Amino acid sequence: MRTYRTLLFDVDDTLLDFQAAERMALRLLFEEQRIELSEEIEAYYKQMNQGLWKAFEEGRIDRDEVVNTRFSLLLKEYGHEVDGVLLEQQYRSYLEQGHQLVDGALEMITGLHGAYDLHIVTNGVSKTQDRRLRDSGLHPMFTSIFVSEDTGYQKPMKEFFDYVFARIPNFDPQQALIIGDSLSSDMKGGQLAGLDTCWFNPEWKVNTTDIVPTYEISRLQELNQILGLK
Repeated sequence: MRTYRTLLFDVDDTLLDFQAAERMALRLLFEEQRIELSEEIEAYYKQMNQGLWKAFEEGRIDRDEVVNTRFSLLLKEYGHEVDGVLLEQQYRSYLEQGHQLVDGALEMITGLHGAYDLHIVTNGVSKTQDRRLRDSGLHPMFTSIFVSEDTGYQKPMKEFFDYVFARIPNFDPQQALIIGDSLSSDMKGGQLAGLDTCWFNPEWKVNTTDIVPTYEISRLQELNQILGLK
């Protein structure tokens, strides 16, 4: 079994429950706009939003296009003309309040803190991720927080990981492991960067891609077994 010294963690739906934070933020935003958030609209938003972030991961659009157009595109589909930039700002203020933890995340990171070199690697908006991590209590346990907005690149781009590696003293990719929930972002990015990968898959999704993670876990506590901890 390989010995790891550096652990790189994704944030959304790995350590923090993004689904819960998103649900709350959408509800508050639509209440403010006095528009009913139906199940159909919410489902359409999630599908469209995932498509936009996938295009961002693939380098086809930039982050600003993702966040500043999604609500205008969404509501135009349902007959509403809105200021997408303004709604994004309002949504972001609500999303920043969402710091619900994934089950077992705080206990796991607390246990690893001090024994491993812990870092965050996340796509997203720096201010939002920073506040959510601080409010969750996780922030102090990480040596550094790497957000795509700050690096100029995003997972799974190799350039994102080159940026990260250059800023971790004495970094050795042979002793590093990336843990995340996304095959296309975390697992693919880790592979492109020459890292071992751990796919956090709590819903037991079927992997229909050609991306083969080094490890797969359904509960965060299972990471301890990979690390050889009791």
